[in-house]
Order: sequence, then C-alpha cells, then structure tokens
Amino acid sequence: MSDALPPPTPAPAPGAPDAFALLVADVYEAAGALRRLGERTAATEGLTQARWQVLSVASEQPVTVPQAARRLGVTRQNVQRVANDLVERGHAAFADNPEHRGSPLLTLTPTGRTALERVTERADAHHRVLLKTLPEQDVTAARALLRRLLTELDREERAAAE
Repeated sequence: MSDALPPPTPAPAPGAPDAFALLVADVYEAAGALRRLGERTAATEGLTQARWQVLSVASEQPVTVPQAARRLGVTRQNVQRVANDLVERGHAAFADNPEHRGSPLLTLTPTGRTALERVTERADAHHRVLLKTLPEQDVTAARALLRRLLTELDREERAAAE
C-alpha cells in the first residue's frame, strides 16, 4: 500500500462547465421530471401537485397559511389560493385559531384525508418501481449530499440577508 497522494483532478478545459454547474443542471432537470410525475400522480385523485403538497403539510396538524408557505418554501399568496381551492372542493376547511384570530388554521376534511392517502399510496408505488434500478446506498449518498448543499445554501441566504 502506497502513502502517495492521488494526482490532483485536472481543471476543466476553458469554457467547459464545472462539476457543480452540471450538478445544478441535473438537479433542475430531476426536479422538473419529478414535478411532472407528481402532477400525473396527483391527477388520479383530482388534485394538482400544489394541492397535494398543501394537504400533506396540513395532514400532521392544522397549520396557518403562512406556516404552510414557510414549510413549502413558497409565497403565502400562492398557498392561500391553493388552500381556498381545497376548501371550495371539500378537501380542507378553515378552523378558528385561538392564537391568532386573523390567521385561521387549515385542516383536512375526511374527503381530503382520503384523497391524500390514495395519492400518497400511488406515489409510494412509483417510488418503489424507480428504486428497483437505484442502489439504496446511492440514494442515501445523494440525499446526504443534497442535505449538505441545502445547509450551505441556507447559510449563504442568511449571510446575504444580514
């Protein structure tokens, strides 16, 4: 066994995209493909992916629209439109919020809970099919890398805000 260090990785050729830029492009491409799959999956229960996400956030415990927006990383106005739509369709309801009269709590109705359970079961089936071709250790490593990237992006965002 040699104690020699491996040779340094050569710099990319001038004008060639670097590995991080390619990773970012792949993440965006994967996000788009997963959004399309999510839309098709949600449509089986008459939902959109946005409705599915808001139902999911409110499924654990009632949440305000601003709380749901922060959790999903989208605007409050966007979640408000989706929440109003879910209420209109009978999938959710607004309940009084004892901590803030002006910000009601979004709760799931039995119809919404059933739709969420069904679409989640379909998504789980899709995931199992996809995972048959991807080794679990690779998925775990990719997730760990993405979590580290998100931590660095959060740190960068906080620093920029200061």
